[in-house]
Amino acid sequence: MTVVTRFAPSPTGFLHIGGGRTALFNWLYARRMGGTFLLRIEDTDRQRSTDAAVDAILDGLKWLGLDWDGEAVSQFGRKDRHAEVAHQMLAAGKAYRCYCSPEELTAMRDAQKASGQPMRYDGRWRDRPDSDAPEGVAPVIRLKAPQEGETVLKDLVQGEVTVQNAQLDDLILLRADGTPTYLLAVVVDDHDMGVTHVVRGDDHLTNTFRQIQIFNAMGWDLPQFGHIPLIHGADGAKLSKRHGALGVDAYRDLGYLPEAVRNYLLRLGWSHGDDEIISTEQAIEWFNLEGIGRSASRFDFAKLDSLNAHYMRQADDSRLVGLIAPRLEADLGRSLTDADRDLLTRAMNGLKQRARTVVDLAQSARFYLAPRPLAYDDKAAALLDDKGRATLAELAVRFANEVDFTAAALEAQVRAFAEERGEKLGKLAQPLRAALTGSTVSPPIFEVAELLGRDETLARIRDTAVAA
Repeated sequence: MTVVTRFAPSPTGFLHIGGGRTALFNWLYARRMGGTFLLRIEDTDRQRSTDAAVDAILDGLKWLGLDWDGEAVSQFGRKDRHAEVAHQMLAAGKAYRCYCSPEELTAMRDAQKASGQPMRYDGRWRDRPDSDAPEGVAPVIRLKAPQEGETVLKDLVQGEVTVQNAQLDDLILLRADGTPTYLLAVVVDDHDMGVTHVVRGDDHLTNTFRQIQIFNAMGWDLPQFGHIPLIHGADGAKLSKRHGALGVDAYRDLGYLPEAVRNYLLRLGWSHGDDEIISTEQAIEWFNLEGIGRSASRFDFAKLDSLNAHYMRQADDSRLVGLIAPRLEADLGRSLTDADRDLLTRAMNGLKQRARTVVDLAQSARFYLAPRPLAYDDKAAALLDDKGRATLAELAVRFANEVDFTAAALEAQVRAFAEERGEKLGKLAQPLRAALTGSTVSPPIFEVAELLGRDETLARIRDTAVAA
């Protein structure tokens, strides 16, 4: 059997981070099993579905690196096929027409609520002939679901789950206007697309039991189902925007790398021993549905930051320059030159060691390209007092006469000066850091000076005298 999985989002908003995890699990399982990963846009809700949301979903999946096989399928585009199946069930006696008016249904639910009964359709048209139909009422088509016995689901994640059939009412297959319902459309699409494994959030568990009735009514083979526990916030509460329930695009804007987000989402509900850092190649090799836990996962930004910092350090320097360039250009109000990009590339190894996100990286790199005179933060300004400027004036002389303007040679100069004055290296290096970066935190300062070059280094030191 060739494994076929699918990701089937509704285009009513952005690609939620939980949806991203569901897509990842389906993608990994298909790739692990040498199968097929399909994308279906469930856009039957025409009032809420938008083209912008479709674009956001496709863009989010591409950013995460989750490629799908074939073209994305529009569920709405298959509505005629869905209706065809409903009429097949009607002809086979597996479904029936229901002529209840909205007012009747409301009265039914109110009576059930008042008597403490579950609110569901009571089957009043289940065995009535169409000849009893009132004039001028367009019927819906309902499934004639089994009323006795039980439905057992051997879930790949949750284990065996059983529901009494009496708890499941006769769901609507086709609305009065002839449009299919979500429950029908999903079953028809999964069957027609040859889906073998339906892996989705456990909020769909109730839907699954209702969909099984449709599969059975049509005599179709059931796919295997796996229902993933939902993601909660770090405090255990249902995931909300304050916890990180954002669109995948927001994580890109926050400066996270896609490989870090993939790794984090993988570990958010799935485990492989004690492994935390798992490359995409390893994930494809190791992933299985048995490794998915049954308990809700907790979203933790601190862990995501830690993972992202790891992947930042591993990332190609030129790639990182490309990622921070738009942010720097917006901040500086100008385009970066080839010389700017070359400087940032050479500086990147020192910069990325301390960055947690691309946003951090852009902020820490800014001083290399900032216009002179630099703006000094409060701590840097405090170092550029009379004593600090006197120290810098002496260092400027030594730097100007240094033949080998390298980090090693400059550090040797400052060390020699510190020994002459009987002071620690840091006492002299910190005013230099303040002068060259405008801050008290930066990559190794002698590397910074080498990268800036003799002329720019001396110019920045001279600026401190003017700023006094």
